[in-house]
Amino acid sequence: MGESVALNEAKQDLHRLLEEYERIDGILNEIEQEIAALLSEIPIASQLRSVKGLGTIYIAAILASAGDLKQYAHGRQLLRKAGLNLSESMSGKRKSQIILSKRGDSTLRKYLYLATLTLVGTNPVFKQLHENNVQIKHMSKQKSIFKFDSFAGLQT
Repeated sequence: MGESVALNEAKQDLHRLLEEYERIDGILNEIEQEIAALLSEIPIASQLRSVKGLGTIYIAAILASAGDLKQYAHGRQLLRKAGLNLSESMSGKRKSQIILSKRGDSTLRKYLYLATLTLVGTNPVFKQLHENNVQIKHMSKQKSIFKFDSFAGLQT
């Protein structure tokens, strides 16, 4: 008797969770459509949309954090804003390795990184370049991804 009651309750819980999931999914779809409508008013967004694998959310997050990309005379300025420029930590007694400064907009840095991961996974050109970096140039996968982040900043 107890097993059948527990089974029915589990089915009801699952049904409620599925309804909640569908409701939230609908809300997220509406928000994404609103973002897409707003992006259609931004001229550079159409150029970014032409890159296969670069989604609406990534484009909106990058543009929201970076602002108008035309304000940057060179891609290195965008990298610096994101904290993706190289720096070296030194003191009087030691000299460390060169690392990313991470002194910049962490949200922009996060979305550039996530967009790069998505591009490497979905865009055949980025995927081939990544495989070339890993297999032929013997880079670690992480270094290859960061190289794309830097490359993306230089292309603005």
